[in-house]
Amino acid sequence: MASIFFSRFIRVFLLTIGLFFELTAFAQNQKKTTSITPPLVAPDTSKNSLLIPVTIKDSSNNAQYLNLQQCIDYAMLHQPALNRSLIDINIARTTNAINLATALPQVSSSGRLVHYYQPGNSSVNTTSNSLKGVGIANTFIPGVAVTQSIFTPSLLYAFKSAPYYVKQAQQASDSTKIFLISSVSKSFYNLLLTLEQINVFKEDTARLGKSVRDAYYQYKGGIVDETDYEQATITLNNSIGQLKQATENVVPQYATLKQLMGFPPENQFNVVFDTLEMMRSIHIDTNQQLQYERRIEYQQIKNSKGLQSQLVNYYRYSFLPTISAFYNYNREFDNNNLSNLLGNSFASSYIGLQFSIPIFTGFSRLNSLHRAKLQQKILDWDETDLKSRIYTEYTTALANYKSNYFNLQLLQKNVTMARRVYFVVTLQYRQGIVPYLNVITAESNLRTSEISYLNALFQVLSNKIDLEKAMGNISY
Repeated sequence: MASIFFSRFIRVFLLTIGLFFELTAFAQNQKKTTSITPPLVAPDTSKNSLLIPVTIKDSSNNAQYLNLQQCIDYAMLHQPALNRSLIDINIARTTNAINLATALPQVSSSGRLVHYYQPGNSSVNTTSNSLKGVGIANTFIPGVAVTQSIFTPSLLYAFKSAPYYVKQAQQASDSTKIFLISSVSKSFYNLLLTLEQINVFKEDTARLGKSVRDAYYQYKGGIVDETDYEQATITLNNSIGQLKQATENVVPQYATLKQLMGFPPENQFNVVFDTLEMMRSIHIDTNQQLQYERRIEYQQIKNSKGLQSQLVNYYRYSFLPTISAFYNYNREFDNNNLSNLLGNSFASSYIGLQFSIPIFTGFSRLNSLHRAKLQQKILDWDETDLKSRIYTEYTTALANYKSNYFNLQLLQKNVTMARRVYFVVTLQYRQGIVPYLNVITAESNLRTSEISYLNALFQVLSNKIDLEKAMGNISY
């Protein structure tokens, strides 16, 4: 009886000592900042940064490290869609210059060289309108014509609408920038999430590998039956499969990030992220009021309405006359001998005004004006629909952010408790107090809580981007 009591006392004493050391080690580990370690060979990492090496090597073997802001800056310089939008701004300015070119004087030169095989008895100088007598065999008449538009409805419309076309192109470029910032940030976070999940699965396989060894030795020692060892092996294989799947997902996710950045596919760069900065960046003021005019889509539809208003005015005033001034200068050279053609000349010039008034155009102007006004009403309804969509997008993004942020705080506590439970249950299993099923449950809860916490963390970061985009607060 004393020996049984003594053996139980020793077992409890060893369990208490082991639990004390395990909890001490756990508390010390909790003070350290976790860092992302990639599934492949990684450079040395600091406690406050996440270093992820790229799996694709370039010929120079000279990798650079880019954080999120540097990835965005690179995309702003090299992304093809953004560069096309910047070219569109220059195209809009050039198109305006072409449309406004008629406001400047239009100068042209022309000439006519004529040789008469059978000259008549007399020649009338059409330039000087005087009779010269005998027929002339050779005639050369060069001239210069200058026209200057004074007023035309189309020129007025080109002048009024020019700033709207440039602003339209600039807003399209700004919309592309906002899309790039949002897409690059989400892709960056998605890559970090997968790599951190790989770390969790690596830690999980390491723990399960140790559990398999413990179960095997206890089975060989006759303490447990064979099912504990088999269950441990099954759980380990499942974790290895998840690790392999996550590892393979890194390659296409990294390719997506490079595509959004406009980074050459054959080159290499490493992504780096400060964990402290990441935790600070999840916060946003949710009490801000929604302002529609901050959204680029709202600014674009306002500009479209202004441009449509100019089109309505163009058709409204297209009945006005077209007025222009002209000046012509001609000099006529006449001589029967071609070699002396430039010896005699007669000059003439004149200046004047001309105008054109549309009297009846088959109701084309009125129908065009009616169509432009109908298109203007469509834009009014588009604005109403846009406000509704912006508000829905804002409320959805705000609700997602608040719910996921609250969930993140709960899951952070779950991770702490799950780790503590796993260490205690593992130690109890080694002492033969609890069955292996408790270890499987504790390990599964730990893995699930860690993955859920990571998903919630990066989901909050993604929700913050959606909320900033919905409120029009993304700066570029």
